[in-house]
Amino acid sequence: MTSVLWFRRDLRLADHPALTAAAASGDVVGLFVIDPVLWERSGPARRAWVAASIRALADATDGALVLRVGDPAVVLPEVVESVGATTVHVTGEVTPYGRRRDARVAAALTEVGATGHPSGTPYAVDPGTVRTQQGGPFQVFTPFSRAWRDHGWPDPLPAPNVEWRRMRNDAEATKLITDAIRDAPEAMPEAGEHAARTQWDRFRADALEDYDTARDLPAVEGTSRLSPYLKIGAIHPRQLLADVGKTSRYATEIAWRDFYADVLWNRPETAWSDLRPLAIPYDDPADDLEAWRTGTTGFPIVDAGMRQLAAEGWMHNRVRMITASFLTKDLHAWWPTGARFFLDQLIDGDVASNNHGWQWVAGTGTDASPYFRVFNPITQGKKFDADGDYVRRWVPELAHLPGSAVHEPWKHPLGYEGDYPRPIVDHAVERQVTLDRYAARER
Repeated sequence: MTSVLWFRRDLRLADHPALTAAAASGDVVGLFVIDPVLWERSGPARRAWVAASIRALADATDGALVLRVGDPAVVLPEVVESVGATTVHVTGEVTPYGRRRDARVAAALTEVGATGHPSGTPYAVDPGTVRTQQGGPFQVFTPFSRAWRDHGWPDPLPAPNVEWRRMRNDAEATKLITDAIRDAPEAMPEAGEHAARTQWDRFRADALEDYDTARDLPAVEGTSRLSPYLKIGAIHPRQLLADVGKTSRYATEIAWRDFYADVLWNRPETAWSDLRPLAIPYDDPADDLEAWRTGTTGFPIVDAGMRQLAAEGWMHNRVRMITASFLTKDLHAWWPTGARFFLDQLIDGDVASNNHGWQWVAGTGTDASPYFRVFNPITQGKKFDADGDYVRRWVPELAHLPGSAVHEPWKHPLGYEGDYPRPIVDHAVERQVTLDRYAARER
């Protein structure tokens, strides 16, 4: 019996419950649908990463992956009818758009006598599963993480033996993939399941032991760099947890990813609105926003991060917090302004982690001390890039400055000989503006 495996954020063959279920029932049509709604909303970096990951999966299936373009609620019934299938296997979706789309697809499949069968999600523990003793969702990370560990997750599955059923690809889909890859960020990593596993093995061998301290240092390779692969599903968090165990610091970071997905599952409106509104005024930064986007704010650690984002489609997590704080607390922009830009630029752009991470910084999300945290970009730079290597790499105008002097070029006699821009705001002044706005809210 033929079934369809609809690939989405699960572009791998190993530890793929939906694929295992499909392969057990007969031959499989492996299908990826380029949804114009998602494709057109994505920036060039995200499209390039998706496209490269699709191409890698096509290679892994020896060219059997079927590509289509269109509304999945139209494409899936057409494919099902053309191959005589009655079952569509999928990995469960958790985003608000994904859940609405899947409901439409399920209804359309019913009309042609087929059904959808979700298996698993992109998370170690499916969102909506971990509950408080009162039966409600968790609002704070620490108790969630304890319950998450207690709940646990299944062991990874091996890649099944699959008899792929081949079909032609749409010429339009092939062109979209080719064009998107052509626009990839200059330093985008290699895509695909094999590349993900290679990167994980490298991290375990070289950096896992020092992860707890090195993960905050943007100048060193102290993080796993697995987030783009997790986003696209080239590797599953279960596979990583099987190697590191429940109690490691790395497992805690995976728990954060699951936590934010759980928050979004239970509160889908928080994709683009405050979990805990502050009711304070925000500004339209105008020209200052462009300086932030282009890495020309005059604050070295902020500019280094934004330039890394442009070059790699990725930014170190510590620097994400610094750049987000600068936009929300120094330029007084509402966090969705930055969240939308990041989602356009990041190859690991995930609406749950990205948008709730922005809310954490802005003080409107899941945080026990929500509003008075204002990151100082100078002291953050000195603390986490003490020798200035990260800034010198991404801000060549400051490459001539020694050590931590790169973080305060205005204090060095040669600080501006490379034509680096002057600071666009006074951090101390803008920090006080932020605190005053919060204080006025409390009165």
